[in-house]
Amino acid sequence: MGHGHHHHGAGGHGARENRRRLSRVLGLVSLYLVVEVAGGILTGSLALLADAGHMLTDVVGIGLALVAMKVSERLPTPERTYGYHRFEILAALANAVVLIAVSVYILYEAWERFRNPPAVASGVMLAVAVGGLAVNLASVFILKAGSGESLNIKGAYFEVLSDLLSSAGVIAAAALMWATGWYWADPLVSGAIGLFILPRTWALLNEAVGVLLEGTPPGIELSAVRRAMEDVPGVTSIHDLHVWTITSGMNVLTAHAVIDDGVPHEPVLEGLRRCVTAGFGVGHVTVQVERPHCGDSGAHG
Repeated sequence: MGHGHHHHGAGGHGARENRRRLSRVLGLVSLYLVVEVAGGILTGSLALLADAGHMLTDVVGIGLALVAMKVSERLPTPERTYGYHRFEILAALANAVVLIAVSVYILYEAWERFRNPPAVASGVMLAVAVGGLAVNLASVFILKAGSGESLNIKGAYFEVLSDLLSSAGVIAAAALMWATGWYWADPLVSGAIGLFILPRTWALLNEAVGVLLEGTPPGIELSAVRRAMEDVPGVTSIHDLHVWTITSGMNVLTAHAVIDDGVPHEPVLEGLRRCVTAGFGVGHVTVQVERPHCGDSGAHG
């Protein structure tokens, strides 16, 4: 009976570049958050304050993501053998919860304003909203390249993307109120912003919870992994197969492999490692090798 163990970490250059992207966006969004809050108060626009509330969650979320990336670089300890990589997922979870709370508040306030819409200084509101659109366009451009590499980058990307669309909605509402005086446009756009945020945030929340529950990573079919491993020469069957995610880009696999009598361990272990890392993007592989007479080798996933 033997064990095979192989892993590799995420590239340091990619992590550094993601931190630089997040830092640039954090500076842009923080600066314009102040402008939008002031504009919302001065104009009486809920739509501007709703967009500012969304920007606030961007600032909190991106700040948490940067802290998480730094913390996750700490070396593993005997108490935390995988290090602090899960902190990134906890940050994404906290970000999603805050964003859902803000969305619910926006919807409640929009409903109140539908019943008694106040006058809004639509000209100033329009100017502030155009500036917000420009900031969000720049942020989307900065984050797009890294959105497929990290759950936190992905979360920040979707947030600024929805901010961009909500800024466009605020511009439309301001222009309509400026031209017609129809002040119901302000709570209407605010409610639309809240409804737009919720499903995307819910998806991020589900993804973060899925990682914390150690579910099979999206895009990996456990039965396909089993079949590929059992096709490795010398392997009779695979059981106790588990695949889960530690943090973005760090998938882990453990399994028991029953191999034919007389077959040496080393070539089989190397074949299994290549099969899993090349075919399924799993970077941390632990396989226990067993002979057919070692006991129950029934499939267990």
